[in-house]
Amino acid sequence: MPKWNESNRLWEPDETLLSPEELAHCTRACDDERYRTPIPTQMVSNGEYLPSPQTEAQKRVEAGIHELAAEQSRRLGTSRRRFLAGTGGMAASFLAINKVFGPFFKVDPLEMLVPAAYAQGGAPRNLFVFDDQLHLVRGSRGKSVGALRGLAEGPSIGPSLGLKANPFNPAGHLDEHGETWGVWNPALVGLPFNPENFLLTDFIRQVYLDSQVTVGMLTNVPASVIDTGKRAPRNVVEARGGEILTAAQTAAARDFINEVAGSRRSLAHGMLYVGKGNLDYIHEQIEQNRPDSWKGYNIANAAKVNDNPLSLMKQWRHDDEEIAYPTFEAINRAYSLQKVAHPGFNNICVHKGLVNSKERRPEIGHPADLPKAARDWPNLNFITYHACIQPSFFMYDALAEIQAGKLREGVPDISWTTEYALLCRDFKNTYAELGTTWASSIITFPTVAAHIMGQLLKFMGPDRIVFGSDSVWYGSPQWQIEAMWRFQIPEEMQRKYGYPAFTEEHKRKILGLNSARLYGIAVPRNLAAQFKPMPTDYAAKMSDSLKHLMEMPGYTADKLSQAKERYEASGGLPDHTRYGWVRTS
Repeated sequence: MPKWNESNRLWEPDETLLSPEELAHCTRACDDERYRTPIPTQMVSNGEYLPSPQTEAQKRVEAGIHELAAEQSRRLGTSRRRFLAGTGGMAASFLAINKVFGPFFKVDPLEMLVPAAYAQGGAPRNLFVFDDQLHLVRGSRGKSVGALRGLAEGPSIGPSLGLKANPFNPAGHLDEHGETWGVWNPALVGLPFNPENFLLTDFIRQVYLDSQVTVGMLTNVPASVIDTGKRAPRNVVEARGGEILTAAQTAAARDFINEVAGSRRSLAHGMLYVGKGNLDYIHEQIEQNRPDSWKGYNIANAAKVNDNPLSLMKQWRHDDEEIAYPTFEAINRAYSLQKVAHPGFNNICVHKGLVNSKERRPEIGHPADLPKAARDWPNLNFITYHACIQPSFFMYDALAEIQAGKLREGVPDISWTTEYALLCRDFKNTYAELGTTWASSIITFPTVAAHIMGQLLKFMGPDRIVFGSDSVWYGSPQWQIEAMWRFQIPEEMQRKYGYPAFTEEHKRKILGLNSARLYGIAVPRNLAAQFKPMPTDYAAKMSDSLKHLMEMPGYTADKLSQAKERYEASGGLPDHTRYGWVRTS
């Protein structure tokens, strides 16, 4: 398997665990241009297992892409490879997928021929995008986040991470393309896993240079267990060692991004450690880090009930008057002093869902605790991250629920998103956030994506849904932005379940305007007048003290300049190469 050679600073070649008999049925994906479609059309194995053969549906998609590429490249007088590398190739891919799986993506055949037509059909240049959920990692924790990168890239990353199968699909269920481990973001395929991809310098490139994100919320995760002994932490100081990014680092990264951009391009969450025993830490963050809003996890051991130094922190729920309410009261009281500089200070953002267990406990993410909290705290906004989807990253269970035909108020009962939307529909201070839920369904389970969006629009309305990409776990957010802009709820679904059409107005609200309202951001017609572009030399502007705080390896930035030079030398075009094995027989 590939491994990092620190002395030579390079990735050494990979190896395969396939037997000679198995290899006889495979070929290298990178050795044949047939496999270099903008969107993969069959399973690519990392060399540790025999890939599944291409399904009939995938064969039809692939044939459709190549047929369109051959035809349109001749019309344009260009090579087939250059056509597939450009916007025409992506348009052809959307058309081929629609032909096989249904009309999920809005795309016009003219977009294959005219880049301007593709740009017109894609996300417009003046689109205001507020990404409500962005992650980066401090240097000392960079190696701990590989599984999510593996989920987004697919099997080709497996050897680098020691993964033999989809880490979130242990049962081997198939998605709607007939794959157990599909590719969410094709741009990641073939790139070696490098922990530095998740550090501040590469984070800025992926979010602010490679995507249309105008403003991004930099978020964090409270530690649930400490490394030694695998027990719950006793206090915040003890928990801090397990955090992938501390509250202070989150704020420092925000401040650096805004400083080099010369405008407000980044916001930062504070850590929502709840309970009377954590109130001092809430006030410490307010004073030292100036959080723009708050991020917590019910499922995390982040609630300190009292001041007993030996008691362990535990999971919590929104409607617990003894544990959660003292924290909400402290935030609500401080809001009057913070709202001018930080208008979103009263936004309580909490991760719910994405769990393997189906226990209906709010402590692990079930939404039953939200109505009471929303009623008792009308001055706070409760933003539920992941829209409370229960399945853990791989949406097979949600698809199975849809196919089972069980309905709740006339729509498929998707755990726990359907119930969440119904419980919260009458509480105007509740909002559904789409991080990971959108990424995990839009490519591999588009039917699930359509039902989720349809239900949230139907029961909560377009003004109470906010976009989050959960990047950079899944690469640059741009593919998710493009997919949302082109996505549509099929008319048959609209008629059968009463879903509204997914309009351009809805998309503008969800992709940015709703969060702008929640965070007091005025959105001008000319975005460039208010939101300055990120300078390309931002890495050189990092001070040694910031590198030290962010725990950068060797206190140096990642080697973006060399990567850029290599990219430009190759012609600056994506070649869609997949590194791994594909089944040929």
